[in-house]
Amino acid sequence: MSDHENARRAAAAHTEASREIEAFLRRVPELPEPQHIIEFAALLAREEEVRAERQDALDAFGLSTPSIDEEP
Repeated sequence: MSDHENARRAAAAHTEASREIEAFLRRVPELPEPQHIIEFAALLAREEEVRAERQDALDAFGLSTPSIDEEP
């Protein structure tokens, strides 16, 4: 698979992980219960994992940028 295709797939996976969090937030009650917090933690961990994979794929494709926290 090319770096370009890998980056596109990684971006799509990150979008899907973000959508899963959005779907969770649509159905979670106003007062979340412990099982909701556990589910959210799992969804968030997955989103963070996929975001890191996306960043690695974009870096491999040549679309990396310096952190906004870095000094110029």
